[in-house]
Amino acid sequence: MGEPGFWDGRKRAEEVTRAVAIEKGWIRAAEEAAAAVRDVAELWALARESGDDSLDAEIGTLLDAAAVRVDDLERRSLLGGEDDPSAAIVTIHSGAGGTDSQDWAQMLMRMYLRWIERRGFTSDVLDLQSGEEAGIKSATIEVQGAFAFGYLKSEIGVHRLVRISPFDANHRRHTAFASVYVLPEKEDDVEIEVNDADLRVDTFRASGAGGQKVNKTSSAIRITHIPTGIVVQCQSERSQHRNRASAMKVLRARLYERRKQIEDAKMAKKESEKKAIEFGSQIRSYVLAPYTIVKDLRSGVETSDVEAVLDGEIDPFIDGFLRSRLPARS
Repeated sequence: MGEPGFWDGRKRAEEVTRAVAIEKGWIRAAEEAAAAVRDVAELWALARESGDDSLDAEIGTLLDAAAVRVDDLERRSLLGGEDDPSAAIVTIHSGAGGTDSQDWAQMLMRMYLRWIERRGFTSDVLDLQSGEEAGIKSATIEVQGAFAFGYLKSEIGVHRLVRISPFDANHRRHTAFASVYVLPEKEDDVEIEVNDADLRVDTFRASGAGGQKVNKTSSAIRITHIPTGIVVQCQSERSQHRNRASAMKVLRARLYERRKQIEDAKMAKKESEKKAIEFGSQIRSYVLAPYTIVKDLRSGVETSDVEAVLDGEIDPFIDGFLRSRLPARS
């Protein structure tokens, strides 16, 4: 990278820079895991030599921390896709189930935001459409963090909730559905051609949370890509310019995904795999009544600790999904 002329070919230089950053991330993660294990071993040896039982609690704490580091390194080793290192754009839509479905979509949004927080990632809610009575109709979230797309691609699909509905005066059990879709966020240097002549840009007043200053001006942006019919919108910022920039980021990600599908000759297959957001098409079920269980229907991973899952502890399901995609051993 320090060689003369390295930056003369900017595209190639940026590709190399990104690749180097990814490799450095691997090295850093491995070094942190090794250091954590070494700390446990050294304290364990000290405790044995001294016979000091008071160190047991500290050893347990260090052991838990080391396990987290090692698990994370192992999980990352399962991510080998071209787009896995990318940031992610997560879209949540409510489905069949009325108000319960919209409330469920909001619960899923909170679950992912808590997972993002637990991992030390950052998030930005680019668009949020509130429900009529409760919850949300849809939300679009940008997630920044190493391998964000690689982890969150496991969440693509329909999520089913079974519970005693808080919106039913007769306290009957209801089933609600919401869909989750995840795109890799692409850097500006990735060649995604977007001609201004192909765009229809509409402005409107932002709705929902955000305060009066958001709603006084037409700062929200809706962009339609006419050739493909793709529609994106953003209303999270007070600035029309910033909302347009965020909407273009989502549009570029969707156009990249579409181009990739075509190039891989998988468009027809992916279209045939798309399912309605309703019964029978879910990838994961969350049951709160008459018993409690969360079960992933692809990997078979399940837990009865529903509250922990809804609070963002979804790593076991991510692990299960990634392992289920590994080639079978002969």
